[in-house]
Amino acid sequence: MVKAYIHDNKSDCDYRAPHNSGTELSLEELAELGVIYKYCANEEAVDKIAEERQYKNRDVVDIHKGSFRNETEFDEKLAMFYKEHLHEDEEIRYCLEGTGYFDIRDASTPENWVRCLVEPGDLLILPPGIYHRFTLTISNHIKALRLFKDEPKWQAINRSTQADTLPVRRDYITQINRC
Repeated sequence: MVKAYIHDNKSDCDYRAPHNSGTELSLEELAELGVIYKYCANEEAVDKIAEERQYKNRDVVDIHKGSFRNETEFDEKLAMFYKEHLHEDEEIRYCLEGTGYFDIRDASTPENWVRCLVEPGDLLILPPGIYHRFTLTISNHIKALRLFKDEPKWQAINRSTQADTLPVRRDYITQINRC
């Protein structure tokens, strides 16, 4: 079961540390942000969700120091993932091995980040237009299945005034304000 809690917002230590403020969130509270969590014991369970949600494509990403030419490239990639951004499509990840953190900006309390620790078996679906970021844990490894409704793409739009005015962002805000 995914562990979700309010990030402590401390920036003076490694962003791969837990940063647990002690305030936990329930799956219902995650759902209020538009985030869907499912535990899938195997890829057959993932296949069922993929069929229900009409995900047609997938790939596997394996992130660890050995998957890059050198440590500098690894650090640069982690820094890129950790920049606050949104996507115009859902972001669907199923953790196969290792661990990682998805930090989700709480739109109702914008100073808060909700940190979700994903471990093997965790499937997380982030809605289009939600600000988020990703990092590994201090284990420095995650292998994840990425699912896509259409052709695989990964277009991050970094947070900016311009990103705030995108239709996908406005639609997201409208959707969560209805709840």
